[in-house]
Amino acid sequence: MDNGETAEIYLISNTSTLPAETPRLYLTARGSPISLTYYGFCLVNGTYIVNLHFAEIVFTAGQNYSSLGRRYFDVYIQGKMALQDFNIEDAVGGAGKATEQNFTASVTNGTLEIRFYWAGKGTNAIPDRGVYGPLISAITVDPLDFEPPEDSKISAGVVVGIVVSIAFVVILIVGILWWRGCFRRRDTTEQDLKGLDLQTGSFTLRQIKAATSNFSPDNKIGEGGFGSVYKGLLADGTIIAVKQLSAKSKQGNREFVNEIGMISGLQHPHLVKLYGCCIEGNQLLLVYEYMENNSLARALLGPKECQLHLDWKTRQKICVGIARGLAYLHEESRLKIVHRDIKATNVLLDKHLNPKISDFGLAKLDEEDNTHISTRIAGTFGYMAPEYAMRGYLTDKADVYSFGIVALEIVSGQCNTSYRGKQESFYLLDWAHVLRERGDLMELIDPRLGADFNKDEVMAMIHVALLCTHVSPAIRPSMSAVVSMLEGKANVPASIPENTVADDDKKYKAMRKHFRGIVEEEEERDESKKQVHHHSMSIDAPWTGSSTSTNDLYPMLLDSDYWRNRE
Repeated sequence: MDNGETAEIYLISNTSTLPAETPRLYLTARGSPISLTYYGFCLVNGTYIVNLHFAEIVFTAGQNYSSLGRRYFDVYIQGKMALQDFNIEDAVGGAGKATEQNFTASVTNGTLEIRFYWAGKGTNAIPDRGVYGPLISAITVDPLDFEPPEDSKISAGVVVGIVVSIAFVVILIVGILWWRGCFRRRDTTEQDLKGLDLQTGSFTLRQIKAATSNFSPDNKIGEGGFGSVYKGLLADGTIIAVKQLSAKSKQGNREFVNEIGMISGLQHPHLVKLYGCCIEGNQLLLVYEYMENNSLARALLGPKECQLHLDWKTRQKICVGIARGLAYLHEESRLKIVHRDIKATNVLLDKHLNPKISDFGLAKLDEEDNTHISTRIAGTFGYMAPEYAMRGYLTDKADVYSFGIVALEIVSGQCNTSYRGKQESFYLLDWAHVLRERGDLMELIDPRLGADFNKDEVMAMIHVALLCTHVSPAIRPSMSAVVSMLEGKANVPASIPENTVADDDKKYKAMRKHFRGIVEEEEERDESKKQVHHHSMSIDAPWTGSSTSTNDLYPMLLDSDYWRNRE
């Protein structure tokens, strides 16, 4: 709970002074730094009275230090806001006093949802860190206009019959699904594709084999959990990239069909172009335009021998291009799409180092009549927005957050998440906030740029990145606004609300040693290659970055014959 404790404790005990007649239910409460969600399942449909019991038992009354804390949070019942910027002390007239808030809620699908969400206001470090989120002592729910049905007894024979029938139906369904999944994979995928209005071509397996020299290892340019990626040459001279879905793929038919359906209707200079697909035998193949310079992750964050020289002008062009591609997905295309997995490995670079967004296997349609999409969590940790990673609350602002992380990587030349050994980890976003609090954001800039950059443009990109990665989705700008700010057509807000990050001198030194240590280590490694004698590194354990997932179109594959033989 960001309160300095190693254990995650969400049950809070009373530290205030409650009147003697206060019921015992107010002596403890559930708390969270961000959100709490309660569900009532298997309810009879109808109208209920929801009673929420509150008492401020963390902050105290009086003139002491603990009385300085302020707590504000919102309450949603069945997805609708019931209380906004609710402060327990204001509602009851002080700390250590109990209050009950009553609401009516309609249950239509057997489920009642009550959510408490931090409003982003109040104190966040007084009297202690982590005590500023929602707090609830108890919840009671009573039917308003109906009587719950009385329990009826069912004989043991009936129970056994029901259980056996359900078990038989489950086994039958599982058997049918297994049989169709193993022997009718092509048929089901083709049926799914027939339901889509595809605007892309179709290739035969013979064409793909001819283009890739029968999937020759010399043409393999990437490999991941979904399968392999090959470079190919069509009969008309078009160079292609073929994404081959493995039978053991973690991506699966759903993402395969989803990716075809999403990309086929999209045409934009900063989105990778899908030429077509091939469904033949047990092969599922996607045919893309070939990107000569692989991914941004490889060019900027990859091993030294794979990196490209990206000056500031090029980095600015890449960042603006990514922003334009996302603005098209969110605001300009016929289908409003949330990508869900924006990261450096999903940004490909053509021969002119123009960026193109790839890998739409996890993308979701953003329906205009919905404020958000509730969905299973999918994406890459380190790039996912907090409200999506923790609550499954998905809007286009989740892509804005991911873009902010990528922008910080472009400026700094560092991977967002780095690990040293098994215990220690560092996050680029935290480092940026620490430098901001110390007024030293210039230290974030990649030393490889030297002095050859426009300071105003660099600082604008850093501030835009911090704005995009704000913990509150409402504060993050739209991608069209981001484009305007990066191109200098709109001003970057002079005051950006702060994301609180603990900054102590020990942590600052550790982070600085890490992010500057990576550069020094690379320089030392290059120098050691020039000398006959081996010199040991000053860093105890190797550092690794965590930006690659199994769905990347061009995953990093350092031992590929193609890259080894590439001139």
